[in-house]
Amino acid sequence: MDALPVVLRRLLPEPGRVTAAEALEDLAFAGLASDHRPYLVLNMVATADGAATVARRTAPMSNPADRQLFHELRMHVDAVLVGAGTVRIERYRRLVRDPRDRERRAARGLAPDPLAIVASRRLSLTPDLPLLADPHSRVVVLTASAAELGECAAQVSYLRPAPGAELDLAVMLARLRTEHGVRSVLCEGGPNLNTTLLPAGLVDELFLSIAPALAGSAGARSIVDRTPLVEPVNLELVWLLESQSQLFARYALRR
Repeated sequence: MDALPVVLRRLLPEPGRVTAAEALEDLAFAGLASDHRPYLVLNMVATADGAATVARRTAPMSNPADRQLFHELRMHVDAVLVGAGTVRIERYRRLVRDPRDRERRAARGLAPDPLAIVASRRLSLTPDLPLLADPHSRVVVLTASAAELGECAAQVSYLRPAPGAELDLAVMLARLRTEHGVRSVLCEGGPNLNTTLLPAGLVDELFLSIAPALAGSAGARSIVDRTPLVEPVNLELVWLLESQSQLFARYALRR
């Protein structure tokens, strides 16, 4: 995480200047959870022409404010959900690496490290991935595969559907709520996972970072994998921030 807090311009609802921590300090996702599933927020970055990656990575679209908001969101949730492809490509590792941030989470009544939830229908993961090779990480794998990973340094458990059944994320989220006590989830994509969550009505908020760049053919996918949705998902703007021409929008999903 960048050492010095970046000051962002708040454009809406009222003009001002805030750091990432100040912009997100009033989040209380856990209290918004229903009895049957966690409250789920989606955090994504895209170029101005809608690309979710540039040369398959998100790093070219990021800036210091984006990185600080990305990590600050992790301070407010019980768990972080991510697809297996994103774990592999982005080389996920321990979700909260700064001891001071773990202390901040504990002061909020959260576990020092959020639970890592990895969705992988066919268990396309290997034990040498940095997240799985970290002894401090707790990982729940959502998979329809009956296989298991080899020995991992991380503490790994599995949530599976009944034998022969498809992986249903609504059912998996309900089980995370009841079996693991997860009240709030931050989903960090990628596009395949988003394409399943959004039409099923499983996303409550979207945090979208819009990079001041055009990717053209270098950006092969949108945040919903260019898959047509049955009907549009309507958004309501909550606030809008800016830093170095990059926009940061918080949306509530309208049912």
